[in-house]
Order: sequence, then structure tokens, then C-alpha cells
Amino acid sequence: FIAAVALAGCSTMGGGANQYTKVSDGVMVATNGMTLYTFDKDSAGKSVCNGPCATNWPPVLVDANTVVSGDYSVITRDDGKKQLAYKGKPLYFWSKDAKPGDKTGDGFLNNAWHIIKM
Repeated sequence: FIAAVALAGCSTMGGGANQYTKVSDGVMVATNGMTLYTFDKDSAGKSVCNGPCATNWPPVLVDANTVVSGDYSVITRDDGKKQLAYKGKPLYFWSKDAKPGDKTGDGFLNNAWHIIKM
């Protein structure tokens, strides 16, 4: 399993993509096609979206032994769970996106939530 994760992290698709993300219509999405977001209030390597925030904006959780490379990293959330990050920014789903390709969270909360354009 670790070798597969490490090999996936070496992929050149999407500029260092891993087994968790891909690019669809110029936007980063999870492998299930659901749009991924970043939150302006997060700092590099630190998520401040916890509790009710994380219910509305579920973090992209990964196993503790996940290996990624390039622009991807794994951060530790306040609850101890591991979250995937891109260029230091933790990644999230938006609970109101109903189907792959939806981007209804872009610009939400005074433009604090953003899709990742690739």
C-alpha cells in the first residue's frame, strides 16, 4: 500500500497529483469528482475549520501513513485526524455540492472559500 501511495505521488498528471485529487474542467476535484476548496482563514499547514464549520466543509481526510509529494502535504487537525493540503492550504468539500462538478461553495462566506483553479 505504501509503495502504491508513493508511486501515485510521483505522477506528473496535474503537476504532482496524488491518488486523492485530479483536475476536471480546470478545477481540482477529488477522485469522486467532487470539487475541492480552500479557506482563507486557514494558515499554511493549519486548519481553523472545526466543529460546525467542518460539518459544512468536510475536510479531505487521509490515513496517518499517507505519503504525498510535490505541492501536496498532510497536516494534523486539532482532533488529531490527518488532512490533505495543497500548497500548504488544507482541502475541503462543501456539503451543499450535490453532484460532481458542482462549485456552489466558491466565494462563500464573504469570499473566504475558493475552488482551486489548475
